[in-house]
Amino acid sequence: MPPRKPVNEEPCPVARSVDLIGDRWSLLVVRDAFDGMRRFGDFQRSLGVARNILSDRLHKLVDAGILETQAASDGTSYQEYVLTAKGGSLFPIVVALRQWGEQHLFERGERHSVLIDKRTGKPIPRMVPQAKDGSVLLPAATEVRKVP
Repeated sequence: MPPRKPVNEEPCPVARSVDLIGDRWSLLVVRDAFDGMRRFGDFQRSLGVARNILSDRLHKLVDAGILETQAASDGTSYQEYVLTAKGGSLFPIVVALRQWGEQHLFERGERHSVLIDKRTGKPIPRMVPQAKDGSVLLPAATEVRKVP
């Protein structure tokens, strides 16, 4: 097996992204942050993950600029983890994973959580890649131009 390239030398954006946020716990921390979680204990209760693993993922996400720490909003001595603008830009990724899971991992009629638009109270529409003219882009209509 060839040695793995250091992430900062990898020319593929997908590979760099997966290296940073592609493990189960990092993505679920980001998901929970979008749901409003901010404290270590809340993440741990939600995820059921070991403290050392959660601590590692939170540090990794803070170091990458996806989360930042700030003093607790209630004035206690705790710190809270909040999404940065960079972290907030992961929202379409979380939505895409959610929608893929809804489509492929649940039986017809099986109950699951639903992401709704707060303004309308209705589920958000399905996300699809679009061309500049608004038409749906299928994989066969795209290509990756690799770095030589």
